[in-house]
Amino acid sequence: MAETISHKVVIVGGGTAGIAVASHLKKLEESGALDIAILEPKDVHYYQPGWTLVGGGEMKPKATWRPMKAVIPQGVAWIQDAVAHFDPDANTLTTASGKQIRYEYLVVAAGIEIAWEQIPGLEEALQRNLAVSIYDYDLAPKVWEAIKGFSGGTAIFTQPKPPFKCPGAAQKIAYLADDAWRKRNVRGKTKLLFFSAAPSIFPVKRYAKTLNEVLKRKAIETHFQHHLVAIDVDNKQAVFEHIATGDRQSHAFDFLHVTPPMRPPACLRSSPLADEAGWMNVDKHTLRHPKYQNVYGLGDCTNTPNSKTAAACRAQTYVVVSNLLTELAGGRGISAYDGYASCPLITGYGKLVLAEFDYNLQPKETFPIDQSKERRSMYYFKKYFLPWYYWNVLLKGGDATIWPA
Repeated sequence: MAETISHKVVIVGGGTAGIAVASHLKKLEESGALDIAILEPKDVHYYQPGWTLVGGGEMKPKATWRPMKAVIPQGVAWIQDAVAHFDPDANTLTTASGKQIRYEYLVVAAGIEIAWEQIPGLEEALQRNLAVSIYDYDLAPKVWEAIKGFSGGTAIFTQPKPPFKCPGAAQKIAYLADDAWRKRNVRGKTKLLFFSAAPSIFPVKRYAKTLNEVLKRKAIETHFQHHLVAIDVDNKQAVFEHIATGDRQSHAFDFLHVTPPMRPPACLRSSPLADEAGWMNVDKHTLRHPKYQNVYGLGDCTNTPNSKTAAACRAQTYVVVSNLLTELAGGRGISAYDGYASCPLITGYGKLVLAEFDYNLQPKETFPIDQSKERRSMYYFKKYFLPWYYWNVLLKGGDATIWPA
């Protein structure tokens, strides 16, 4: 007979969103005795926004991880296991090891899954160092090695169809590579191409205006509405398909950086909690499941139409925690998420555009300056302040006492 475990609140996922929710619940729940468990199989927690800087030679890989046990909040049970099956009608889930976990409230923050295999030839190209990607802890350092070792030719950077995490990263690493190659006097021998499935460089006009000037200044050739569909490893060619027409074209490359396609986590795709596309189904404002009212979702795994960023997780954390605490006290949580997301768009070494916006693609800026301009101060904000804030404040619930009323 399977072992059964019961907890008041069960959080699925030990990533940014899961840890932040647990920490903030512990900080704000008045008795301090709220029974919370986190279900997470991995023993390492990664600061993934740092991988762009690792790929650009600006951050050491070891600065982007901590042991999972070091970030699980004190007083929160860590179940080191994965979800195999959700049964929200019975308020239970089953783990990969066969345990049954019963809950009163469920928070799903299961992240997103990278689908390397969806592009034929990509895995082999990565293994043979013919392609690189910042979207993995072990691969990110190889990006910087490839940039340093590049001596000229055709360099291609790709951005897939959404949804995928950190949408700005695909272009940020291209800008850093451009700067690095200029410093080494190989940019003049390089043709730099950016292929994106999107219709433009950025969906918010205020920031797109600046980024288009960056593309022009850096002489980056853009191909929008094109996504990578295959890599011919033997001939070092990347095959792209036009989103609208389906036409395909091949481009030879000497350097290839790939932002891989992504999909919902396997545990969600066929779950009663998922929408038709396999994403965690939530009301985009309250982040509550439309059918199961004691179930919430946040972070990269949900079907909310916002950019999947750590900053979005932070904003969503406040909403989920507020609504959960209200319901634990017998009320009805009505806090609402407005789609806030932030993309610290690195445009070169010492240059950054801090894009902040909501569901309506309207700017929602933090600082009393024009954030659409490239600024050295914002680059240092990204490089130094945000990692410190992530480890010491967000994951520890340190900003719980300064929430807006």
